[in-house]
Order: sequence, then structure tokens, then C-alpha cells
Amino acid sequence: MSRLLIIGCGGVASVAIAKCCQNSDVFTEIMIASRTVSKCDALKAKLESKTTTKIETATVNADSVPELVALIKSYKPDAVLNVALPYQDLTIMDACLECGVHYIDTANYEPEDTDDPEWRAIYDKRCKELGFSAYFDYSWQWAYQDRFKEAGLTALLGTGFDPGVTSVYAAYAKKHYFDEIHTIDILDCNGGDHGYPFATNFNPEINLREVSAPGSYVENGKWVEIPAMSIKREYDFDGVGMKDMYLLHHEEIEALAKNMPEVKRIRFFMTFGQSYLTHMNCLENVGMLSTTPIDFEGQKIVPIQFLKALLPDPASLGPRTVGKTNIGCIFTGIKDGKERSIYIYNICDHQECYKEVESQAISYTTGVPAMIGSMLVVTGQWLKPGVFTTDEFDPDPYMEALNKWGLPWQVVENPVLVP
Repeated sequence: MSRLLIIGCGGVASVAIAKCCQNSDVFTEIMIASRTVSKCDALKAKLESKTTTKIETATVNADSVPELVALIKSYKPDAVLNVALPYQDLTIMDACLECGVHYIDTANYEPEDTDDPEWRAIYDKRCKELGFSAYFDYSWQWAYQDRFKEAGLTALLGTGFDPGVTSVYAAYAKKHYFDEIHTIDILDCNGGDHGYPFATNFNPEINLREVSAPGSYVENGKWVEIPAMSIKREYDFDGVGMKDMYLLHHEEIEALAKNMPEVKRIRFFMTFGQSYLTHMNCLENVGMLSTTPIDFEGQKIVPIQFLKALLPDPASLGPRTVGKTNIGCIFTGIKDGKERSIYIYNICDHQECYKEVESQAISYTTGVPAMIGSMLVVTGQWLKPGVFTTDEFDPDPYMEALNKWGLPWQVVENPVLVP
């Protein structure tokens, strides 16, 4: 029996909330809080007749620590699940510390304003020292380690699919299949078709910023950075077929490299169709992916935020998206003195997700793990003071929950490896 405060009410949040309501034995009470309370109220109206979970709603500006503190103190939750924007991770963590409440999120911190001089100085220093230049990284949240530890609180970072499930797959492979893991390739394939010439499957600001950034991977303990989309591979995905995939920077590489330093190489690949890439390159070339405000007819606008307003809302893609996703990890290494390779992955059907929770599979594959991570924290199975990613706990209860709550996984021995 627990009380969970959920901040955010977008596509991923709506799945996480629906799954909490299905798991009403654990989540007896939830509060949905967002800047737009009407969205929270609409979701409550849709769900409350189907669950015994008591649902409340509230307005909150997640950029404001005082507003967050006031809400947390009045509701008194056992934990806070942040499914708002990565820009708001630090304010929500600050509020949780002030109120003595556990913190959970699905994606690591990045700033909304990448031109902020104070942030930029720290960013430039990190780029130079570590060798990767993505706007998102764990250093800002890892800096909270001592404060959460001293407060006796748990901060669980990145319990989405990637990051999140992929890191649990790594912990599971290490526990059950390998004495040493030598390489990890994380493969994210979306074989879905929404019928639009161009749309993003999650927040366009985050999605386009991530894809247009330089790619990077870890090899022998060091970062290797490459131009955006410059390494391409083909792979035949179970349930989807042959797809082009490209090497990107991704946050779980950073955490896995820190927590599993024995791994010699960690890479992340994501599939893209040619139409998506053509649109993205064109938008980048004309400046529409910029986060720097420009003057337009007497007011300041941020190009990528204006683009977001023009593009289809990712939460609206569910009814029209067909096809499947296939996301997983290929591991190579040694077991009992012999070379071994395995592939752990999940296949998720867009239309099946829509039938269950009125969402496409991208939101589903993130929202379900958000609920699972929250469940493991509030039930005490994943509870230790400090700031942690999902690979730092016992993977078995998480893997069991994935099978139970809609993301069944399979293990294939001797898969085709990625060159």
C-alpha cells in the first residue's frame, strides 16, 4: 500500500499512470500533477472507474522548487515519479530532498537553455575532459549522491526502456549468463508507421536534439566521438525485419561504463527511415532545431519549440501507428572459460498497446518500466540511500515484473553480432 505523486501528464506519463492503476494492490493512491491540470483531470475521469486506486490531481509548475515542496508536503507521498521533462529533474530532486521523499525518473537531466553561460562553462569542461559532447549526462544528478545518502533517500534514475530496461538486461546478463562481459550493443528498432511524412515518437525537442548530436561510444574505458549519423549498420530484427540503424550517443552508455568498467566496448544504435533523416537534415540546415531564441516580429521564439508546436503531438500517434518495436542488448563475453554471446530483447506491438492503454509502443515501453521502478522503490525491493541507475540493483524482480506487466523478454543464444 503506497501513495505516489506523479509529475507530468504526457504520453509516457499516461501509460505509467494507467499501469499504476492496474497495479492497485501496490499503488493504493496516486496524485497526477502537471502545469495543465485539465489533462490530469481528463485522465483521472478515464481511469477512475476501472481501478480501486484513489486518484487525485493538482496543478504544479515543476520548474519551481517552492511549488513542488508545497505540493509534496501537502500530499505526503511515499515517492515522486518524475515523468515531466528532463529539464525539470534537478528542481524535483531538490524538492524531494527538502521533503524527505524518494525520487524516480526516466531520463537524465539536460538544460532547456543550452546557451546559459553558467551551464555552458561546466558542459565545455566536461566535453574536454571526458570526450563526448551530448547535452544530456548523469554528472548533474550523480552530484546529488551524498545528499540523498545522508538523507537516507533513494533516487532511481532512468527507469524507462533505454535507459532503464536495457541497463537491467545488462545486470541480468552479468548475474546469470557471464563471468565477464566484453561488449554490449544496445539496439533500438521502431518498425512502426504512423502515416505522417514526419513526426517524432516522443517529445520533439528531446528527440531531435538527441538524434542531431554527434554520436559516441565507449571503447577500452575511453569515449570515441563521431559525426552525427556517420556509422550505419543493417540488422534483421525479429518481428520487424531488416532495418538501417545508426550509432548515437545515449545515456545508459555512461552509467554502464562507470558501473561495469570491465566491459571493453559499449555502443547504442537506433533505426531510422530515410524519410525521417531527410526531413531532420533539412530542418537542421535551416536552423529549426536550434535552441537559441531568435527575434520574430517583436517577440523571442525558440525555433525547436516552434517546430514542436507544428508537429503532431506524440500522444496523438497511438490510433494510427501500426507495426512493432524491438529493443534489446547483444552481449559477448566469457562463461566458464568459453566465449559466449546472447541477445535479450522485447518485441512490442503498437496496436496492442493502443488497445490496452490508448498509446503507441514508444510511450508504452517507457511508461511500463516507470511504473515498475516506482513499484520496486515503494515496496522496498530496490531501496538504498543514494543516487542509482537501474543496473545497480538486483535485476531479477524487475525482469519478472516486465513479463507480468506487458513487456515480456526473450533470450537468444549466439545471435548475429553487429560489426
